[in-house]
Amino acid sequence: MKFEDIKSEQLRTAIKRLGFTEPTLIQKKTIPLILEGKDVIGESATGSGKTLAFATGMIEHSTPGQGIQALVLVPTRELAEQVKDEVITISHNKPLKIIPIYGGVSINVQINELKKTDIVVATPGRLLDHINRRTINLSKIKLLILDEADRMVEMGFIDDVEKIIRACPKERQTLLFSATMYEQAQQIAKKHMIDPVTVFATKMVDPTKLKQVYYESPANLKKQLLVHLLKQEKSDLVMVFCNTRRITETIATVLKINKIKSAPIHGGLTQVKRLKTIDLFNKGKVQVLVCTDVAARGLHIEGVTHIYNFDIPKEPCDYVHRIGRTARAGKEGIVINILAHRDYDNFSRIMTAHREFDIQKEERPYLENTIEIPKEERRPKNFKRKGPKRFPSRRR
Repeated sequence: MKFEDIKSEQLRTAIKRLGFTEPTLIQKKTIPLILEGKDVIGESATGSGKTLAFATGMIEHSTPGQGIQALVLVPTRELAEQVKDEVITISHNKPLKIIPIYGGVSINVQINELKKTDIVVATPGRLLDHINRRTINLSKIKLLILDEADRMVEMGFIDDVEKIIRACPKERQTLLFSATMYEQAQQIAKKHMIDPVTVFATKMVDPTKLKQVYYESPANLKKQLLVHLLKQEKSDLVMVFCNTRRITETIATVLKINKIKSAPIHGGLTQVKRLKTIDLFNKGKVQVLVCTDVAARGLHIEGVTHIYNFDIPKEPCDYVHRIGRTARAGKEGIVINILAHRDYDNFSRIMTAHREFDIQKEERPYLENTIEIPKEERRPKNFKRKGPKRFPSRRR
């Protein structure tokens, strides 16, 4: 399939306006099926172009002013905003009302907007709230899309998703996109889809363009090593992944006071703050995004050349999603893992699960103790350790 093969002049014009000339693998395989009205299961990674694929179906099959005809379920607020923006862009010259629905913002504003909406992009919790309040009418839904289905399973939304599906008309088209087809996602497909066509396009990064390395470091030198590497490497946009909100905030602070333009993003920040941070990063006004895994999935961020794993994730699939932020569209990327003793178990699981990865060990450079650290991490000059100097051995 080529974009020129799409019958709708409106869609062809919108896609051309976006500068897309060749469809991605997932777009080639799914767009014809979606436009034919078939149910589709797409195993597809973040950044593969699936939003444009399912947006073609929503826009083609929706008529302005006829009520909510298409619904997209996504796991996070950031992804809801991103998908909404992309669908609006692709709906160029077709006056469809497209709104995002998620928690953390006024529900009353959403209630008013829903009265004149054609397409909704929603997170499960807030959408279910609207269903329970009877402030949304799903009776005219023609197309239901479950985006990042595996992530919704991981986040515990499966029951909410089931309730939402049952609230939609049985006579509809259903699309399910997932990077990993967990058993629960497969069950949804079996129960709620009609003769779905399964499409595979799971290649996340170009392995020939991706370099992966690791450094061994004492725990007390990890921050120092990170600062050193960030200052030495020539990079465009950088993402530094941490496992907790607290460490994310600490690392962002360390980088700032060492004159590295950085900002944190995690689930503890307000929605306005998170969206503003992503916008600054996309525009290059912040060079380093320090984040938890909330930023690893779904978000469309161009120009990331380096991924740093300050903490190694517990699950191998999270490692794959993190590194999938770089080495895209023929560009090169580097993944740098910083390992302290506590990281070895997680790193071992990744190496066992993904034997195809070639992660080379690098010698740790000489580090001068020149980095600044946050005041709260400094010991006072008159600090004296209380109690024994050595910890007693633990009983096994």
